[in-house]
Amino acid sequence: MNENTKETIDAYVKPSTAMKSDLLNIGGTRLEYTAKADWIILRKDEEPTAEMFYVSYSVDSEGQRPLTFVFNGGPGASSVYLHLGALGPRRIESLENGQPGPPPYPLVDNPESWLQFTDLVFIDPVGTGFSRMIKKKAVEGKEEKPAEKKKESEYWQVKRDLESLGEFIRRYLSTNHRWESKIYIAGESYGGFRAAKLAKIVQQDYGVPLSGTIIISPAMEFTLLDGSDYDVLMWIDVFPTMAVIAKEHGKSRKHREGEASDTYRARAAEFAIKQLLPVLAVGDMYGEKSRVNVLNQAADFIGIPRDVMKVKNGRVTIEYFVKNLLREERLHLGLYDGCLTVTDPYPGKENWEGPDPTLHQLERVFSAGINTQLRKNIGLDTDREYDLISLDVNKSWKVDTKEHALDSQVGATDDLRYGMSLNPDMKVYLTHGIYDLVTPWFSSERITHLMNLTTAQKAQMTVKYYIGGHMFYTRKESRKEFFRDIREFYQR
Repeated sequence: MNENTKETIDAYVKPSTAMKSDLLNIGGTRLEYTAKADWIILRKDEEPTAEMFYVSYSVDSEGQRPLTFVFNGGPGASSVYLHLGALGPRRIESLENGQPGPPPYPLVDNPESWLQFTDLVFIDPVGTGFSRMIKKKAVEGKEEKPAEKKKESEYWQVKRDLESLGEFIRRYLSTNHRWESKIYIAGESYGGFRAAKLAKIVQQDYGVPLSGTIIISPAMEFTLLDGSDYDVLMWIDVFPTMAVIAKEHGKSRKHREGEASDTYRARAAEFAIKQLLPVLAVGDMYGEKSRVNVLNQAADFIGIPRDVMKVKNGRVTIEYFVKNLLREERLHLGLYDGCLTVTDPYPGKENWEGPDPTLHQLERVFSAGINTQLRKNIGLDTDREYDLISLDVNKSWKVDTKEHALDSQVGATDDLRYGMSLNPDMKVYLTHGIYDLVTPWFSSERITHLMNLTTAQKAQMTVKYYIGGHMFYTRKESRKEFFRDIREFYQR
């Protein structure tokens, strides 16, 4: 290390840490744990480049407990959703269907906390939560001029983001002497994409052995996020979700009396693959009479007028669906949970303009919850604002070029199956909520059947879906079921 580098490091002052011992009450049983809020400093050429914030929960024990690193998605989202929605020792309180009640929003003990079987580390990627880039001028003790243009973060791209998580995990394990623990990673949405790619990268490039990878409501392949007149798989993937949502709202014309939702959903998926897919793929080559017959059935499955389905040639956007399925009742559905509704603020407009009953209505609840947990319960003292979701990060996200990541062909499935080959002992848990229109379950269902896994690898992968949307765990019964399943997953 040269003298200039040493002076640069010495000039930097790390934010303060907060730590507190606490108790989790689970049906009369008391679980003692230590909560810690801190930053790990990422470096480049030995110089500090970013402060990555985390909250950890650990239980003292004679042996090494499993350790799970957790992150959400966006890109641009903090870890607050899994932290206070499902996994942490305290959680937000929601109604049975996952929606918030009236304010205020106190935190409650979480009897479904994963802390009962694993220590937890919730990571906020750079630009989210309290995680920030360290500007070189600040490190050198110089003031930044107000007129100077802020540079986009080098961490706001697919490869660099994954490297930062790999560096964080390795540093955490070394600092806290946890290399002998069974190590798991868990990610939701874009975080699920992260987890799948890290299954390869964190093991191969950072030497971290994984016992399990948990992938929640993921977007596994970005090419499947947008459909067109010529690329039809997105329309097929979202169709079974639309069908089961229409059934739940009483709008399906194909639902049979007494038919269970799972049976109806499976029937809609079979129709999408065997009948709708050929029509969307070849158009009028299919024959006009047969084409119209299939489109009429498709309209009946998802509860929209047949003439609309024909005009749209079988390609119904999720925005049209949520805006129009209950339009006569002046309600629109949620994109992230199509069974939830809100009063349409703009009933005269043709386009959907929100608010989303999951993403927007829960934001105030999670904001109140995370500030209470960090500042009051754990005792962290900082003037920073906690960024739940950063739109600047989201809009600036790149692959490794000027192309926005979500407009690219980048995917995570190959990395996941590479990781499974690299470590045959690593287990995988892949899950979705069945009412999620943004990252539909059927996309992952198809992908898992295209991975060409061996019999032994298939035995290491669990795929399961729950009642609810993108954050299905905000629903009480789904959260309980998810907890029981994941506990068994860790115990296997």
